[in-house]
Amino acid sequence: MKEFTIGQNDAGQRLDRFIAKTVPLLPASLSQKYIRLKRIKINGKRAERDTRLAVNDVIQMYINDEFFDTPKEENAYLTVAVPKLSLVYEDENILLVDKKPGQAVHPHDGAEYGKTLIDHIQAYLYAKGEWKPRRENAFAPALCNRIDRNTGGIVIAAKNAEALRIMNQKIKDRELEKYYLAVIHGQMKPKNGLLKGYIFKDAKQNRVYVTDTPQKGAKTSETKYRTLQVKNGLSLVECELLTGRTHQIRAQFSHAGHPLLGDGKYGKLSKEDTRKYQALYSYKLHFAFTTDAGALSYLNGKTFTVEKVDFQEEYFGAKKIETVLK
Repeated sequence: MKEFTIGQNDAGQRLDRFIAKTVPLLPASLSQKYIRLKRIKINGKRAERDTRLAVNDVIQMYINDEFFDTPKEENAYLTVAVPKLSLVYEDENILLVDKKPGQAVHPHDGAEYGKTLIDHIQAYLYAKGEWKPRRENAFAPALCNRIDRNTGGIVIAAKNAEALRIMNQKIKDRELEKYYLAVIHGQMKPKNGLLKGYIFKDAKQNRVYVTDTPQKGAKTSETKYRTLQVKNGLSLVECELLTGRTHQIRAQFSHAGHPLLGDGKYGKLSKEDTRKYQALYSYKLHFAFTTDAGALSYLNGKTFTVEKVDFQEEYFGAKKIETVLK
């Protein structure tokens, strides 16, 4: 419990506004709840959110110590009042979350603190009592992989340090198979095949370029694809990443003459390109461990798929992904 005595400069303002300035990490909805539950009082008595403060009033706050910390990236999860997650799978070690297009996974992707995927994951585990920051010296729930802000799909989060270590190593050793759905302009020839090339990144422009021959600083890039449906000049393709380069799928299909629908960076937007984000979704994840996975061995051989990819139904009319994959 912490107490605050109201001075001349704070007198006259509403209780809820004083709380918002004094405890900026406490979400407004939670502040209102705590006032209602008498976990925030004035002079030992229940108050209303719009109560006007007077000089020498004593505000008592019976709330977790974390909320009194200085706001920073590491505690942004506290500002999330109601975590919003679309869970694909959860156990005691990991979470698989279906990230929606438009949400950044980390704050350094340009998103405001408290609005990123990792903020919501940490807030979710904090609210469940599975993660107690004050008892941890260094570990915080973390992401094992990332997806571009404007791309949707499955993101893996580790609940503990051991799971994070193992999963990061498995990803590095390419013992996970990642599949994407994409809508491209035109039709690939052949319908199924392998896109191979060399990718180099221009950091200043935040984009990559594909060449057919080796270049200094370029890395090999390989994407397997198969055409699932063709309709109205568009193709729905399934892509399997054999390498994991930045913007790999977008750049390789553009280089092949078939840019993704809605992709203004690697293609030219046409009248069909009314989407806010490119039509690309990491829809399936398969664990294919070839070496010991320790505490995560039970995941080996399992496959997880998102329930729905919006652009598939919008442009091709299939209500379930399974009906297209057969």
